[in-house]
Amino acid sequence: MNDYPAASPSVGVRERKRHETLRRIRDTGVRLFIEKGFDGATVEEIATAAGISRRTFFHYFESKDDILLSLQGDVGKLFAAEVRRAPPATSPFALVRDAALRVCASIPGDDMLAIDRLMRGSASVQARKQASYRQQEEALFSAIRERWPEPERETRLRVLAMVAVGATRLASETFNQEGGARPFDEVLRGAFDAVTAEFTTTAP
Repeated sequence: MNDYPAASPSVGVRERKRHETLRRIRDTGVRLFIEKGFDGATVEEIATAAGISRRTFFHYFESKDDILLSLQGDVGKLFAAEVRRAPPATSPFALVRDAALRVCASIPGDDMLAIDRLMRGSASVQARKQASYRQQEEALFSAIRERWPEPERETRLRVLAMVAVGATRLASETFNQEGGARPFDEVLRGAFDAVTAEFTTTAP
């Protein structure tokens, strides 16, 4: 299915080329960060390896930080896309949980560990990382609301988006602390199971 407007073929081609260039810069940057460390890879090296000029680099990213942060943004977009394409579910919670599992299954565990190390190695990225979680919540909430648009459900669905992103974040932290000892989908499913257990357990 084409994600670009059919009415403007030239715009569609330009958007495709822009997306391809952005992805090439990002993939090149991540590869060099892994090889040389975040501080060791310069913008000039990334631009040269990606086959573009330094000036063109800044048309796509404001800084090296934005390369890593764009990966966080992509997770939110993938999450929302999975919710939109998912078959009917018994509940919003089940749909969101299964969408999270599908998204995370598409990301190799070694890549997750490497990217986490890179992010933790940059104080500036860590400082801006919190805002990306908010963006993920908003993207997910928007997708859920399309499935359940009733006004009276808005608050519950917004909370669900926050809980889902929080569970995914906690699972990611656990996965990285364990050094990938368990498959990420196992860790993530455990985080969602912990949420349901807490909310369905009767207090003593």
